Amino acid sequence: MYRFFAILLLSALSATQAAPPTPAGSLNDLDNAHKARALLDQTIQALGGQAYLTAQNRAEEGRWYTLYHGQSRGPGAQYRQFSRFPEQDRLEIFGRGNVFIPLPLFGSVDVIVVSKKAGKSDLVVIHNGDKGYEITNKGTSAQDRDDLKAYLRRRQHSLEQVLHKWINDPTMQFFYDGLAIVGAKPTDQVTLLNSQNDSVSVYLDQSTHLPLKTSFAWRDPEDKQKNVEEEIFDNYRLVQGVMTPHSITRTFNGETSHQRFINTVRYDLPLPASTFDATVTYDPMQPQKKK
Repeated sequence: MYRFFAILLLSALSATQAAPPTPAGSLNDLDNAHKARALLDQTIQALGGQAYLTAQNRAEEGRWYTLYHGQSRGPGAQYRQFSRFPEQDRLEIFGRGNVFIPLPLFGSVDVIVVSKKAGKSDLVVIHNGDKGYEITNKGTSAQDRDDLKAYLRRRQHSLEQVLHKWINDPTMQFFYDGLAIVGAKPTDQVTLLNSQNDSVSVYLDQSTHLPLKTSFAWRDPEDKQKNVEEEIFDNYRLVQGVMTPHSITRTFNGETSHQRFINTVRYDLPLPASTFDATVTYDPMQPQKKK
């Protein structure tokens, strides 16, 4: 009897050793990744294909709202924003109150005139690479460190970065997460995970394949709490061959923090070279000398 069980044990061990190792990714995993990537490719085509991918800059104007706990902090402000892909951005906020200032339509002149000064209640915020600046009537200062860090984090996880850079990273992993509902619309949820274990989820309208939302999470180094930031896109219109959202909402941990409603958008304008230039002229933390 002992010999019989010994033979059975040896046979089992032999069968285990002879079995081929399980591959790192099963066929289902590969199919899932291919489906996720194919959906993102569909989205790029829905956004305009080459017209979307090759646009060098973008300008928009409209109205900007800041909210806290779902309540608006004021009547909003008019703004203009200029972006040159991939890492230059200029935001001009006018009046910061219930004041209407006629803004020139983009494209109505050969060159967009960008003022180097700000009025008493105006604000200009410039980002160039990993540096940020704020321009007020007092002069130009370096952007607050925490505000700059938050901006760079949002930019790194933005839809533009995902569809222009993340998607072309050869080490990127793609996951199709299935059906999700965004604004009562059925979407396909796709997640991209990079080699730093950082991820972004994109929610794609099942009918139009246009992106309706992006979402990413990060852990605060101070309190170790997890935070979730999302950007929601709505009211798409075709502009110069590019499907462009005219309503964009940002949320932080489920609460709306910012909204902007776009009146006019233009691509590939002849922006002056100085649009994204800035030089620090004063430190707001230092007491100002009285004149």
